[in-house]
Amino acid sequence: MHSNRYTIIFTMLITMVLAFVLSSVYSSLEEQTERNFQADIKKNILSSLGFVPDENTSWTTENVEAIFKNSVISFVVDKNGDIVEGMLPEDIDPKIDNDVYPIYKKTTNGKTEGFAIPISGKGLWGTMYGYFAIEPDGATAKGITFYKHVETPGLGAEVDKPWFQQNYIGKKFVDENGALIGIQTVKGKVDESSDEAYHQVDGISGATITSRGLNKFLLKDLEIYNPYLVRIRKNYNS
Repeated sequence: MHSNRYTIIFTMLITMVLAFVLSSVYSSLEEQTERNFQADIKKNILSSLGFVPDENTSWTTENVEAIFKNSVISFVVDKNGDIVEGMLPEDIDPKIDNDVYPIYKKTTNGKTEGFAIPISGKGLWGTMYGYFAIEPDGATAKGITFYKHVETPGLGAEVDKPWFQQNYIGKKFVDENGALIGIQTVKGKVDESSDEAYHQVDGISGATITSRGLNKFLLKDLEIYNPYLVRIRKNYNS
């Protein structure tokens, strides 16, 4: 028979081995999970900028990384709209970098085809996170996506459905004088005969609070980037 000491030592060794194995597996999975999360964010940026997977190429993590690397330029601007030299979005520490903001620019053969900015704010049940894309004119919506939210399925959760997101494409978020006014999700259908139709999108039935939240935080985030967008508009129209 084995002594109690032997049993205790054996148990300790088995526990240590299992703990090491579990720790290694968790670390490996954590790294892969983070990689997948970052790839999903890049996929949302690409989607907002008008990229779509073709019939022959699925959006695997590797494909997303390749498309992003070849077609998107990432940079950072400050509260005055100046580009922060030597700083990339991944360098931003949200705990201390309160006045710098990431921008993602779509380019094809050196030609600017749009910009994407992160957007976030309160819906009905919690914070919604997504990206809002802007045409090269700095005044027109190119697209919008959401990659994280806790809104009600079939109601507020419709914000991540193509039918809703496509409503934003081509809408203006500045008025005829260049003043920032945002894009409003209205109750029911937009009256296309009204002047306001250029700045409005069809609402989601039963999701009034979600829509109001989206209207509010989209305008708030556009205000943050407006100093930079003002320059884009001036250069585009000059």
